[in-house]
Amino acid sequence: MKVLVTGADGFVGRHLVRRLVEAGDEVAAGCRPGGPPVDWSVAAPGAPVTVVPLEITDRASVEGALGWGPAAVVHLAAVASTREARRDPAGAWVVNAAGTAQLVAAATRRESGAGDSLILVVSSGEVYGAGGLSPRVESDPLLPVSPYAASKVGAEAAALEAWRRTGLRVVIARPFPHTGPGQSTGYAVPSFAERLRAAKASGAATVPTGNLDPVRDLLHVRDVVEAYRLLLGRGVPGEAYNVARGEGVRMGELFRLLGGIIGTRAEPRPDPSLVRRGDIPYLVGDSTKLRRATGWAPAISVEQTLRELVDAQAD
Repeated sequence: MKVLVTGADGFVGRHLVRRLVEAGDEVAAGCRPGGPPVDWSVAAPGAPVTVVPLEITDRASVEGALGWGPAAVVHLAAVASTREARRDPAGAWVVNAAGTAQLVAAATRRESGAGDSLILVVSSGEVYGAGGLSPRVESDPLLPVSPYAASKVGAEAAALEAWRRTGLRVVIARPFPHTGPGQSTGYAVPSFAERLRAAKASGAATVPTGNLDPVRDLLHVRDVVEAYRLLLGRGVPGEAYNVARGEGVRMGELFRLLGGIIGTRAEPRPDPSLVRRGDIPYLVGDSTKLRRATGWAPAISVEQTLRELVDAQAD
């Protein structure tokens, strides 16, 4: 299958391109012009990857990327950081919501309203917002509590409106937190690992952290991209699917596990500057719908996920 991956030069995008190539797909990597170059022969060894310049908010650029003729698009290009979206909420809406609208509009024009191409729009488990102490299901209301999550709800709305109006085949994926080799330390888990490694090197007894009480459903990025790959063939247009382990772990426990892997007994020290206002206390997903539709199940444990992250940082 010919698959275009938008945001291919990002953390998840690189893992997805590699997996698609391994599966025998013909892949185009949609990358923002001017970004750091990627050696795709290393990132995705095997069949060559076609690099397509893509500015998701620019109509001509989006139409040019679709001109490659993909049978499917995995839409990852986004402001993916909650912190970055808080700094510029309007910018997050432009990229995440309006950018998605730009993509589905261009796909609709290309397909004359009802073609065979499929658009997998990657949203976020954060769209559910703060709820009770039970795993989120796809029928739960979308009640975002951050600019990032709100912009993802906007992206979903734009994509599903196009599906209802034109028949464009749109599937929504709602991934819950995931990490792995290559993730930026701007995210909590790799940030913990970096600080713990620094504490071990310096002999520091404490490490600054934000709030360690929230409970999160943590996956390895490889499990997440496998879910995306399966949804390209088995996802039902107009439907949303949670990508989640279905088990919660407290952030403080993740910190403790990382300390054990790294070999330091440094204790967490609360730092008000690292506390995220409006943080969701409990965010765990129910992926029954995805599992039944595709046969997917996470293959990598939380402990192995953390160990691979630490090993990658050490390299």
